[in-house]
Amino acid sequence: MPFRRGRDARRRWRLSAKLLIASSVATVLGFSAICASVMLDMRRGEEELARQTLENLASGVDADISRNIELYDLSLRAVVSNFVMPEIDHVPKELRHLILFDHAATAQHFGAIQVFDAGGNLTVDAASLDPQPENRADEDYFTVHRDHPDVGLFISKPTLYRGAYAIVLSRRITGDDGRFLGVVVGSIRFSYFHELFGRLNLAPGDTITVLRRDRTIIMRTPFDLDVIGKNLAERTDWNQENLKEGSAFAGKGPVDSTPRLYVRRAGSSPLFVVVGKPLASIFSLWRTEAIRIGAIMAALIIFVIGTALFLAREIGRRADAEDKLEEMATTDALTGLRNRRKFDAEIEIEWRRAARQGQPVALLMIDADHFKAYNDTYGHQAGDQVLVGIAICISDSVRRAADCAARFGGEEFAVLLPGANAVEAFNVAEAIRLKVLQWCEGEILTTVSAGIASMRPTAGQSWADLVEAADKALYAAKANGRNQSVLASVPKIALVA
Repeated sequence: MPFRRGRDARRRWRLSAKLLIASSVATVLGFSAICASVMLDMRRGEEELARQTLENLASGVDADISRNIELYDLSLRAVVSNFVMPEIDHVPKELRHLILFDHAATAQHFGAIQVFDAGGNLTVDAASLDPQPENRADEDYFTVHRDHPDVGLFISKPTLYRGAYAIVLSRRITGDDGRFLGVVVGSIRFSYFHELFGRLNLAPGDTITVLRRDRTIIMRTPFDLDVIGKNLAERTDWNQENLKEGSAFAGKGPVDSTPRLYVRRAGSSPLFVVVGKPLASIFSLWRTEAIRIGAIMAALIIFVIGTALFLAREIGRRADAEDKLEEMATTDALTGLRNRRKFDAEIEIEWRRAARQGQPVALLMIDADHFKAYNDTYGHQAGDQVLVGIAICISDSVRRAADCAARFGGEEFAVLLPGANAVEAFNVAEAIRLKVLQWCEGEILTTVSAGIASMRPTAGQSWADLVEAADKALYAAKANGRNQSVLASVPKIALVA
């Protein structure tokens, strides 16, 4: 039968081991969560810093482009305003050039301003007093102004204009009566954008894209002629809502598959600027730190878990060792039953439990008949063999987990039966007596006598009263001729079998 106290000890040690492992896992998870939170904050910080840097870059590029477009547009406006004056047609060519282009902006990357009449024919060229015949009636900038009077400043797609790649800026010339009189045209060469982007300290993979309001790419660095002039609004695999005005977007862009952080500059200019930086570049330092900290955390996790498992195993071993020591301390070495010390502890516990629950508790006191004479006749080894046999018969008859069979002393045994009434206890005693009798039918001739007592604890009683009653019943069995079970009652013997 298992030891309840041993089981309790094992439960405590197992609980301690489980608690150690659980606390270790909880600690590891807690530190991992804190570490992950810190790393995510660092990542967001890196992304926010990159976003602010890109916003500043986009703002600077957009301001430079807007300023030059506005400056050049002022020149176009001046030409339109002067061209509709009635006197302009009656002055010499030299004076007309002076009037039309006196305030025209001149710069290395600005093309000469031209004026085309209502039929698309070149009439005035800031670069020549006698321009060569030229007709631009089929160009987009001409047809747009002819068909849509309210367009204002129109910026064309990138095109080859007057021998150089450029964007064409144009305005409509409208007469006092609202008639279409022609178009004033100028250009900004690509060399302006190349020079502007060349002054910037860009990292490999960084991009700057200048787009028209309809999302047509005007210029991009790194320069790719196949991309220039493409309209991103026609891309079905790109969601335009990803990059609204003044917003940022992280992921694959519409031009290439490199994941970047893109920032779009907010403004009212006819062109807008989008700058991008590879996410790998933004998070390279963070990734290095994350790998380093992750490696340290992994090593700590392995150490903590390994230590916890080792300690849990050692706790388990200690529990097993203590169970074995307790078993040795509470077990009779010869018979394998509980010893007197264990019996006293068990009867104390069961007596208190029975008192609390109002349940009966029974006790069998069993003694080997004529054991001293048998021992003197056949020797101590034969006597020991008899005691072992009796112990086996008792163990075979007492099977409940709460029952406690013990060697009470010498050739005397005790069986504690919690919750058993007198009849049940008497039946157990008879089962033991008959089993011993059956076992002794061979060469070994011995019998046992049993005294049985069952009590329901009341105030003023102790378990010693139960032992005394069973012991008196045992003496009665001996006095009546041995090899019998006697049931005791308080204060007199009630049954003999």
